[in-house]
Amino acid sequence: MTHLPSARLLAKLIGALLSEELLSAEAASAELTGAGSTEPLRLHLESSSYLFQASRTGFGSYIVDPESVRRVSRGVLGDDESEPADDPGRFVVDAASTLGLTGTTVANYIAELSATLAADAQLAAQGIPAKELVRLPHAQMEGQLTGHPLLVANKGRLGFSASDCAQYAPEAGRPLRPVWLAVSRRLAEFRSVPSMSEHDLIDRELDPATQERFTAVLREAGGDPSGYVLLPAHPWQVDHVVRQLWSGSLLSGQIVVLGEQEDQYLPTQSIRTLVNVDEPSKLQIKLPLKVLNTSVYRGIPRHCSLAAPMTTHWMRSIWDADPFLGRHTVLLGEVASVTVRHPHLADYPGVPYQWDETLGCIWREPVDPSLAEGETVWPLAMVLHEDPTGDTAIEALAELSGRELADWLGALVSVTVRPLLHLLHTYGVSVNPHGENLMLICDAEGMPSRLVIKDLVDDVCVSTDPVPARSWEPDGHVRVLPRKPWHVLRQYIVDALFLGVWGPLGELLDARGLPVTSADLWNLTREVITEYADSHPGQAARLEATGFLGREFGRYPLNGYRLRLGYTDLDTRPPVPKAGTMPNPMYRP
Repeated sequence: MTHLPSARLLAKLIGALLSEELLSAEAASAELTGAGSTEPLRLHLESSSYLFQASRTGFGSYIVDPESVRRVSRGVLGDDESEPADDPGRFVVDAASTLGLTGTTVANYIAELSATLAADAQLAAQGIPAKELVRLPHAQMEGQLTGHPLLVANKGRLGFSASDCAQYAPEAGRPLRPVWLAVSRRLAEFRSVPSMSEHDLIDRELDPATQERFTAVLREAGGDPSGYVLLPAHPWQVDHVVRQLWSGSLLSGQIVVLGEQEDQYLPTQSIRTLVNVDEPSKLQIKLPLKVLNTSVYRGIPRHCSLAAPMTTHWMRSIWDADPFLGRHTVLLGEVASVTVRHPHLADYPGVPYQWDETLGCIWREPVDPSLAEGETVWPLAMVLHEDPTGDTAIEALAELSGRELADWLGALVSVTVRPLLHLLHTYGVSVNPHGENLMLICDAEGMPSRLVIKDLVDDVCVSTDPVPARSWEPDGHVRVLPRKPWHVLRQYIVDALFLGVWGPLGELLDARGLPVTSADLWNLTREVITEYADSHPGQAARLEATGFLGREFGRYPLNGYRLRLGYTDLDTRPPVPKAGTMPNPMYRP
């Protein structure tokens, strides 16, 4: 049963709800017998119960064995009937009253789970061997990865049909061509870093023949090219949103559809960010999609597109002045953007955010020009990947280097954690370092050597306490950067990297019986944190405030956020509320 995507999804769902303390289980040793580190448990629900084996991680999370799950219900003769269980939708219905879910939430969540299951099944059927995967260009790797490790319904994509997924989902691996629009400057605003003008960007992204073709289309529609801003849009968004929601602007000539770009792009794990596969040195594009995925609609908030270039310019000033960051990291800046205001919805109070984030673009620097001869790059999420036969990407990556897995993982931890500690404690700046936002560069020998940081404007936060080292800041009369106390800035690293990447990586190491264990991984991480603290005594107060080696961390339940929030339209994205604490696997009394 472990080979069934549905069984794995059910096990992940049960484990997530137990880990976030939305449900609780009790020992069931009389009914199940297990060996090793797993524990037999029973989960009581209103009309049924579930029996399964589970182990615990250093964070106290539950890892449920997919082969062990059984559903127990009352039979027609009044006795209990037990059968193997592999249906996550059935489990949601069974648990709905215990969880306090409405019918609307049940229906939408099952729709997200079902879409995730369909994508998981496709990945399982078409997955390529890990040893081949790690040799692919990074843009092609993205379509093989299985999504957010903590969110259960991580490929829900409400709004996409099956044919849309077959065309536009990362696992489809099908290149697409963006559709370019011309939008009147009465609606659209272009912004960029000081080193790039609007004309520079267009000349970089569109060849002369395409520019001439687009100009001819615009003039034929009666538009003066100087009065319009050009931007790409996702073809799905043009068909489903622009031609419908923006029909008035299309009819009035304030928006003109120019046609497809010649270059082909592949979607990354986030779906809405596209990478040019014909010319990898061209900019990546982040485009809005009116699709609900991983808890929120994947539009682009206007404050993000407006602030992106300035945020990049400010962060680049930090990087340029810091030798450590310059040597050990690559910053992929968001160098230009177009913000488009809907003529009716932009300023009306209380409009759900999904309707106000439907048109715009952010251009991001590509990683390929930063690579030296022999270097390779891959998304950090790659370290969690198993192919359909059970082979792992971490073993394949270590094998490419010719080094022992322990040495390779030690380099991975150091290259990843040290720059994040430095950025946080030297400048009071935190990014959101999950497996999609970070990439790793390996040197010519295959060893991790540099960290790539991307996806800035929506994720960068700064300390409430002023830090002179970060110099000028992009905030003006309108605040650009969220300000947080030190322990909240720490939580971004805890949740995104430690819980979201190191935790599942440790589970993978233990499950595979590899020579490096989860305990070794946490010891390696603790050593990097300790070494950083010892070598930066002047940051002792900030290190005490972040407390990475303390007894516990706050828990922010991502799955509970979706189930408790439901599917009601909201005018803003609410923050994930704190719900208790979880143990710190690096704590030593």
